Amino acid sequence: MTAKGISAERVIVAFAAVLALDSADLTTLGAVATHVEPAFGIDHTELGLLATVTALVGAVGTLPAGVLADRLTRTRLLGVSILLWSVAMVATALAPTYGFMLCSRVALGAVTATAGPALASLVGDYFVPGERARVYGYILSGELVGTGLGFVVSGLIADFASWRLSFGWLAIFGLVVAWLVGRRTPEPARDGSSRLSTSAKGEEPAQIEGAKRLAAERGIPPNPGQVLRSDARRLSFGRTALYVLRIRTNVILIVAGAVGYFFFAGLRTFGLIFARGQLGAGQTATIAVLFVAGMGSLIGVVASGRIADGLLKRGRLNARIVVGAAALCLAPLLVAPALFVGTVVLAVPIWALLAAALAAPNPPLDAGRLDIVPAAIWGRAEAIRSAAKALLQAAAPLVFGAVAVWLGNAGRIPSNSGGHISPAVVSGLRDAFLLMLIPLFASGAIVWLARRTYRRDVATAMASDEAQRRLGARPRGRTRSLSRPWRRPPSPERAHR
Repeated sequence: MTAKGISAERVIVAFAAVLALDSADLTTLGAVATHVEPAFGIDHTELGLLATVTALVGAVGTLPAGVLADRLTRTRLLGVSILLWSVAMVATALAPTYGFMLCSRVALGAVTATAGPALASLVGDYFVPGERARVYGYILSGELVGTGLGFVVSGLIADFASWRLSFGWLAIFGLVVAWLVGRRTPEPARDGSSRLSTSAKGEEPAQIEGAKRLAAERGIPPNPGQVLRSDARRLSFGRTALYVLRIRTNVILIVAGAVGYFFFAGLRTFGLIFARGQLGAGQTATIAVLFVAGMGSLIGVVASGRIADGLLKRGRLNARIVVGAAALCLAPLLVAPALFVGTVVLAVPIWALLAAALAAPNPPLDAGRLDIVPAAIWGRAEAIRSAAKALLQAAAPLVFGAVAVWLGNAGRIPSNSGGHISPAVVSGLRDAFLLMLIPLFASGAIVWLARRTYRRDVATAMASDEAQRRLGARPRGRTRSLSRPWRRPPSPERAHR
């Protein structure tokens, strides 16, 4: 099956389903925390370790997954990994002990490892550059829908049936997604010839060209020492990693994402426990409140993607960086009131605004990363970014849980509590969230630095793409040496000497 004739909407739904699956698993862990902790006699620290193990495995597996994404059929690679993920989810649901459950989480890193490199590469080949932030907004909405499914469906199943069934239904969901992606979504051409557009008919192609067109029109010069002049297909993984980590904007975004994840990790893993204690409500009522408030995140990802692409069409070359940084700086200002509100009437609008601000940076920044990396190494570049970020953030759930236990001096939910969240647990989690505002503020400040480097990195990626096209027309034996693939070619005078 080829990519010809497939609709953009169908591709977006398939990719969104992949992210929904992974997100539903992570939020399910938080949604069933009040059942799992008493069942195995564990505290917040050990619960956080379950998420940490998945992240660590995903970090290690991302590196080979990136190589495979640049060389194999990406949709089939995703389908197989999701199928294996479903098998591991069954093992999680049947875990007789905490140790067994911890081991089963190892295999769940498969989707995390494969999804990042494969989806980034597929989005680049499927959609035109000027619409990628908007498209990423739609795709990332799947992650938010998965978060809602994890909280609502898994939480209700745990409350009225069994926490084991909360993981079991995800295995069935995984089988459906594996079929949708692996069998029903065609592989796009890597030369961009099968790209799709979500724009209205009749829109001028120049309007959707993206950041690289603006860089060319304004004569922004590339960094000659960074232009990828050798055949990327033959570039070793080590050389690719070195090249990717020389892209300054990419390094800034990696560091910012890793720093800010401490807050997101706590929110995803312990958000439901905190909300229940803060509102003094039961599991079902709290899930309903979080679900309604979570709709704000859908608005955030869709709106930020459209705003960034709209500004780009109006000539703002730095639009994707500016929109992402602004959202990151806004989010911490909404955290404090969200942590102290104690009534449902006030909680819903404040939490909705916070959810929108926390989700908004992702679409423009994800699209911006494709602008600054040569297309031939999208898969490996995303793998390196994901692995570096995951290694830095893998400890976040564990650290957050340990900090909450230490600050609250009571991080364990007793087996005879009936699901009641004590004030000490709520206080510890609130103090941990407040402490994690420091790295969240730092994350936004770091992204602002990318405004100085983004323009030239876009121009350099464009020059690298052109060099790769020229090399593609040559016989294989005539490619340049791989010892320093981005090295500037010698001048005629130096070559003569």
